[in-house]
Amino acid sequence: MTVPAPNDLEVQLEEARRSIASDGYPMSIGELTNLYRDKELRIRPEYQRLFRWTNTQKSRLIESLLLGIPLPSIFVAQTESGTWELVDGLQRVSTILELQGELLDKDGNKVAPLILTKTKYLPALEERVWDVPNPEISLTEAQRLDIKRSKIDVKIIKRDSSPEAKFDLFQRLNSYGSTLTPQETRSALMVAVSPDFYSWFEALAQYPSFVSTTSLNERLIEERFDLELVVRFLLLHARPADQITLGALRDFSQVLDDGAIHLAGIYPGGAAQLEATFKQTFDFIAASGGEKIFRKWDTEKQEFKGSFLGTAFEVFALGIGFHIAQGTPFDGDLLSVVKSFWAQPQMQGGFATGRSTERRLVEFVPMGRALLAAK
Repeated sequence: MTVPAPNDLEVQLEEARRSIASDGYPMSIGELTNLYRDKELRIRPEYQRLFRWTNTQKSRLIESLLLGIPLPSIFVAQTESGTWELVDGLQRVSTILELQGELLDKDGNKVAPLILTKTKYLPALEERVWDVPNPEISLTEAQRLDIKRSKIDVKIIKRDSSPEAKFDLFQRLNSYGSTLTPQETRSALMVAVSPDFYSWFEALAQYPSFVSTTSLNERLIEERFDLELVVRFLLLHARPADQITLGALRDFSQVLDDGAIHLAGIYPGGAAQLEATFKQTFDFIAASGGEKIFRKWDTEKQEFKGSFLGTAFEVFALGIGFHIAQGTPFDGDLLSVVKSFWAQPQMQGGFATGRSTERRLVEFVPMGRALLAAK
């Protein structure tokens, strides 16, 4: 009698299901608030930097509660001590806590209570607040009770789930119709692995030479593209040549996620050397042309034009960092090299049009290393 081969899919399903243990039940807003107040529900301070809903968006959420419209589930992860850590639902939970004057900032101080704005169905919400003596602007006791008794479904990732499963779940939840940028999601994952690493990492993004040379606009800073550039530098400047290939860099955002989580997991291992290389690189760039290094040189008008270019960062920041890490730092005239780079025929016109990030990196990272090799 032939024994049937095990079904690979069923085996994989069984293993994956074992990695995530979950539970869930509806909870009132009042109960959730009490958990937060009693420090049994935790929102990491680093996550709150991602809390950027406008007052209009916040007011629409409160409108939904008052109208009895069900809210989507929130996800929490159970810690070793049994408390809950918010994994998904930051905007909703923070808004509800802010309305009641219960939300704490990163220093443990209460954030000013939310002042509502008018909404489509409830224009009279304009200037309303949770609870003050003036009935003209305060929600009534009945309205406050309606909100506190509203139910929200809480999905609980139990503490015996694998850490990798928790991080992956957070990443997936924040990819379904979310307004978080890939770097914001990546940042939250890094915080989950090591808050100390994330603090170190953010400090690099605020290093004066890095800030002045990249000179990013307000929108890119708001989207935390500065942090993504730091991740790119840390992971790519010393990456072996055989790992600068289309195959190795396929799904580049995932490459950054995996690399950043690895660095967070081994922190502080290797951090001192990475920090020294990072600072030396951007100090050199700041002293050798500053923000011009990351802008395009117009060979006809003989001037630097436009704003920050990712291609220039990949060529010059990563190239300089590579040779510093190798102990062979470039010590020539960097501005002259930049100008000669842009004077090449292939760098004219739409040099990057239609190219994926992976293809651009495969071409320009090795080019930067070659251009900046010690003569």
